[in-house]
Amino acid sequence: MLEYTGTENEKDLGVWISKDLKWSKQCDTAAIKAMSVLGMIKRSFSYISIESFKILYNTYVRPYLEYCVQIWNPYLKKDIKCIEKIQWRGTKLGCKVTIITTKKTKRGSY
Repeated sequence: MLEYTGTENEKDLGVWISKDLKWSKQCDTAAIKAMSVLGMIKRSFSYISIESFKILYNTYVRPYLEYCVQIWNPYLKKDIKCIEKIQWRGTKLGCKVTIITTKKTKRGSY
């Protein structure tokens, strides 16, 4: 006879939940995927306008952070910090894009 031992984490409809009903695994997974996409955007473009960056961020990064967020709304401080870290990195990357855009336009006008 087989004995059912259960699982630590279960994935249902793309959302991770633990047996103690905490969403830390979902936050970590979403953060890893969003960070990798941000890194890909950073490596793929040597020059990008702020408008293009906004489109890329909203198209490729935000869906990982917002998928089923009504269900797994992060309420633990560590989960909130994890999600805010992604948003901070995106903002930081967006600011660098703005500086690069400004420098390139100034150099081109001389």
